[in-house]
Amino acid sequence: MQRREFISLLGGASVLPIAARAQQQAMPVVGFLHVASAGAMSHLVAAFRQGLKDSGGDGNVPMEFRWAEGNYDRLQTLAADLVSRRVAVIITGGGENLALAAKAATSTIPIVFNIGNDPVKAGLVSSIGRPGGNITGVNILTTEPRRRRLGLLHELLPKVAVVAHLVNPNYPPTGAIVESVEAAARTLDRRIMLLKAGNDSEIDAAFASISMAK
Repeated sequence: MQRREFISLLGGASVLPIAARAQQQAMPVVGFLHVASAGAMSHLVAAFRQGLKDSGGDGNVPMEFRWAEGNYDRLQTLAADLVSRRVAVIITGGGENLALAAKAATSTIPIVFNIGNDPVKAGLVSSIGRPGGNITGVNILTTEPRRRRLGLLHELLPKVAVVAHLVNPNYPPTGAIVESVEAAARTLDRRIMLLKAGNDSEIDAAFASISMAK
C-alpha cells in the first residue's frame, strides 16, 4: 500500500509528504478510525474502496473499523486497539482529535489524517513541507472559508445585524471555530448569535430559538 493510494481518496487543499511507508505484510490491513457511526459514514467507506480501485489498488483490502459513535472519550482506546491489531496504516476522519489519538498510540504505523485546521498548530506535524515521523494527511483549510462565508453573507444581506451560528459543543475544535467566526463578525460589525447543539433534540431547540429571535 503506497501513500498516494490513500491520499488520493481524501482530496483537499494541502497534501503533506510522509516519511514512513506502510508495513510490508502478506495481507495488509487498513485501520479506519472515525468519530461518527458506521451507518452515517457508509457512503465514505464505499468511496474509499472505490478510490482504491481507481488508483490501481484492491478495493476489497481487509479493513478494521473503529467508530466512536460521537464519543470523543473513546478515541484513545479505539486507536490503541487498532495498533494492537497490527494494521498496516491508520486512516482517521472527523477532525484533529482522531489524528492526535492515533499519533499518541503509535510512532511507527503510518497515519493519514483529514482535518480542517492547521496541522502544525494542532501538533500533528513539524511543518507542512517536512511533517516528519509517521504521520501525513490532508488539510482541507476550513478556517478561512468560515470567515469568507460570513463576508459573503454580509455582501448578500448587508442590513442583517445578527447572524446565528450553530456549533456542536462536543466537537473539540469548536472553540477555535467560534473564535474565528466571532473575529470575522467584529470586523464586519455584526453580532453572532451562538447556538450549541450536540444531538437531534438540541438542534430542534436551536432552530426554535432562531425562529423566536426573528
